[in-house]
Amino acid sequence: MEDTTGPVLYHKLQLWEPGMESEEEEEEEIAEPLVLSLRRSQNTPRNKVRGLPGAWARLLASLLLLAVSSSLALRQLHSRDRPKENLGSVAPQASRHSHHPGVYHHGAIISPAATCSQLGQELLVAGGNVVDAGVGAALCLAVVHPHATGLGGMFWGLFYNSSSGNSTALTAGSVETLAPGLGLPTALPALHLLHTHFGRLPWPQLLVKPAMLAQEGFEVDAPLAGALAAQGTKGLCPLFCHTNGAPLSLGARATNPKLAAVLHQAAMASSPDLAGDALLSLLVKDLGLGEPPAQPMPSLEPALQLSVPQGDLFTTPAPSAGPELLELLKSALHSRTPSPTSCLSLLQTAMTSGNSAVATVDSSGSMLLLTSSINSSFGSGHLSPRTGVLFSNLVARSAPSAWACPLILRGSLDDTESDMLGLVASGMPRGTKAITCTLLNHLAAPQIQQQTQHQAQQRPTESTGVCGQGNLLQVAVHAEHAHVSSVPSGCCPFQGY
Repeated sequence: MEDTTGPVLYHKLQLWEPGMESEEEEEEEIAEPLVLSLRRSQNTPRNKVRGLPGAWARLLASLLLLAVSSSLALRQLHSRDRPKENLGSVAPQASRHSHHPGVYHHGAIISPAATCSQLGQELLVAGGNVVDAGVGAALCLAVVHPHATGLGGMFWGLFYNSSSGNSTALTAGSVETLAPGLGLPTALPALHLLHTHFGRLPWPQLLVKPAMLAQEGFEVDAPLAGALAAQGTKGLCPLFCHTNGAPLSLGARATNPKLAAVLHQAAMASSPDLAGDALLSLLVKDLGLGEPPAQPMPSLEPALQLSVPQGDLFTTPAPSAGPELLELLKSALHSRTPSPTSCLSLLQTAMTSGNSAVATVDSSGSMLLLTSSINSSFGSGHLSPRTGVLFSNLVARSAPSAWACPLILRGSLDDTESDMLGLVASGMPRGTKAITCTLLNHLAAPQIQQQTQHQAQQRPTESTGVCGQGNLLQVAVHAEHAHVSSVPSGCCPFQGY
């Protein structure tokens, strides 16, 4: 009688390494046939195992196969009983312990748009630093959030370099008028200047995705949809209108090919001057002006500093609201008032936001806080036909730059494990008071504040009405981890790895 055996299924397993539990649970089991050929003639010399006849060889092979199958089954059952760990992580984990939402091993970014936070995270993973991630996200916001920021506006920033211990302010210069009611833009030269001195990735790499979003289209998110519904479409068609003239609604797709062309041209600029001049010359042609006016160039200068018992505070100099913020903090710390309380009410002043903020941090303590303004929702409402850029109405007679007051708290240099905290506000006239309140709460009970922060991040997102008003972005370093959150919680998407 001819001896045969059918196919036996086995499961491919990987060698165990730290952090692989979740990967083993998520992989599909791959079954393949293992066929043992036992059909050789009994008379051949090869049909013996250590001198045993063919029947014994077949029996031993069957027993061996049974033992292997049992072992695999036991291992599989054991792996199924393991608890799930680190599911939903953004990038490979450095260790096996789990984290709260918004806590990452390496670096993180928070911005008002999920698309732009994702872009910042991609730049970090690609080897960029916090400046690359922040500048890339800011350029992205100029495309997808034209109601709050854009190339027609102004940028201020605060950068802390953990390697050197230096804190540098990006200043936009004085507010100038390009034409009656229209502000002179300095966004491109400001961002290019910051990147030239502190960025790591090539400048063109930061503009690839913003240009692609402008050319190929992006989805209208809740903040932009709400602003369009409130503003109407006067001066904004056809970019932000349906064919029937109605404003684009949530989930609709918008494109801005002229803006994409400007971003492509800016990517080739070898200096901050050239990055701004190319855009300015086109804006001047749209307005029918003569020679482009001399624009005040953004600059990098040492940040304002205030020593407190818990460390050192840094912020931006005048004409931003940084000096006002430091005076408020000095008064509050001296009188120990106001007492720690909820700061949410300071962020809920009904207004139409014309500014935006981005914050990035890494686990070494380097952080970048950026804030920009076009003064009011959609700025002047005047769209440049040649560039797809909205002119701001941030002019010389505008209110002082109360929107620009980023703040960094560096713990004592004598404490090698001291924490770092960064705060930047957007969309409110009382940003200095909101930041003062938040910082006092942190100084009063930093550990409790962090625990409350984590719990707040896990609560459902507040209503669109609340999120559409003022936001306070927070970035921090604690126990060599990067933390990101917002007040109100859930309003600003974050990413990290």
